[in-house]
Amino acid sequence: MKNYSTYIVTGVFLISLVISGCKKDFLDQTPEASIAGTNFYKTEGDIRQAVNGAYSSISDMGRVSYWLFGEMRSDNTTYQYNPSDRGYEQREFIDEFLVGATAEPLQLYWQQNYTAIARCNEILTRIGEVPMAEVMKNQYSGEATFLRAFNYFNLVRQFGGVPLRLLPTQSPEDARSKGRASVDEVYTQIIADLNASATSLPVKYGSTDAGRATQGAALSLLAKVYMTQKKFSEALVALRKVQTLDYSLIPVYNDIFLPSSKNNSESVFEIQYLGAQPGLESNFMYQFAPWNSGSIVTGDPGTTLGGGNGWNIPTQDMISAYEAGDLRKDVSLATSFTDLTGKVINIPYVKKYNHGIVDRGRTNDNFPVIRYADVLLMIAECLNEQGFAAGGEAFTLLNQIRTRAGLPAKTAGNAVAALSVDSQQAFRDAILQERRVELAFENHRWYDLVRSGKAETLMAAHGQYEIANKPNIPSGSYILNTNKLLLPLPQREVNLDNLTQNPQ
Repeated sequence: MKNYSTYIVTGVFLISLVISGCKKDFLDQTPEASIAGTNFYKTEGDIRQAVNGAYSSISDMGRVSYWLFGEMRSDNTTYQYNPSDRGYEQREFIDEFLVGATAEPLQLYWQQNYTAIARCNEILTRIGEVPMAEVMKNQYSGEATFLRAFNYFNLVRQFGGVPLRLLPTQSPEDARSKGRASVDEVYTQIIADLNASATSLPVKYGSTDAGRATQGAALSLLAKVYMTQKKFSEALVALRKVQTLDYSLIPVYNDIFLPSSKNNSESVFEIQYLGAQPGLESNFMYQFAPWNSGSIVTGDPGTTLGGGNGWNIPTQDMISAYEAGDLRKDVSLATSFTDLTGKVINIPYVKKYNHGIVDRGRTNDNFPVIRYADVLLMIAECLNEQGFAAGGEAFTLLNQIRTRAGLPAKTAGNAVAALSVDSQQAFRDAILQERRVELAFENHRWYDLVRSGKAETLMAAHGQYEIANKPNIPSGSYILNTNKLLLPLPQREVNLDNLTQNPQ
């Protein structure tokens, strides 16, 4: 897969062209050549291939950058220090709030999001010229606007205002942006894109196209955007529409994440991978395995572990967040592994994406972005923000999630103090806690901490624990202030595009 910078491409659209094969999945595809955009968009098949190329961009990001900036910045996960391989130190700096503007992972994350946006811009610009049925034109336009919104939402939450690019780069004169748009301007565009895609996308696809963005995905992401802006009434309108669609909770929590149950009734949107196709596989299991676990965690004796492993390691605070008897804990994480000598090594790791290998170095797990459980918890949160109601619908939805996890209900006036929720603020805390354990390692925690206003307080406590219990922590680590809620812009982009840098 080739990537290109939105600052240097001049009218050339690089995509991984895809063709249908023997598997019934829209990602079952083989790469072809790069083709100039002005000559490529002639048929409906060309548009479809371009849309698949836009999905491929988020698949690239999902392998590392997505969780590196979304999960590891939170108190859910950290890293396993590797004294013998220091080649991934910049990842450690992200966890420690020390990442600098020249860090390669920062540049890659920015590039991956803008690559996807550029591909969507090409599609939206060219699709009007291509003859096809209106229903298909609406679908492909809806997918492109959804994916553009998804990537801008990633960017605005991590960087604040960013350049707002809505047209293809067709000449050197187009390469420079108009500068950073305001946060409000970026959100206005995201909301416009999601409203447009919600009216254009189908409710459901056949098995061949399972995993493509749907109306439910657009509405759910729209609600998440509104909740980030604290517009709970608007969010609830979108979420109520999602409730009318064909989603339901999977009865057994473990079954949600099995490769055999991809795109199930609880899945609203997930990043797609195909383990059987080289280049389209996932590899989370390897990256999350302790670097000193050999093949014990991965079950793959043919793959050597090292500096690329031991990431997204569950923190002790995350492990302790689970209540006794919570069925989700053993599905989501392990607290140790036993080495070949029979010694127990107390290094935890994420299990949620550990379902064996397809071939050496390749797994077949998707990465969930939005699940129906997330939708129900968002509805409960919105209802509570409109006013606390003891025993109301918000409690019903919260406890629906808890019941599946094997936990007792939380109620107002409960005789058990830990289960008693008696005010609006107490319900906010209960929702934040439930979201943490239900959606653990699915890239929600950091964003939940920021929008709830709890990031600085909770991350300070997390940092103190890490400093006390981890070797070789650099000076200044885990000092989080309001400025550091946003990442620095990649210095390369600041220099090339004359952008204003975020204060650190």
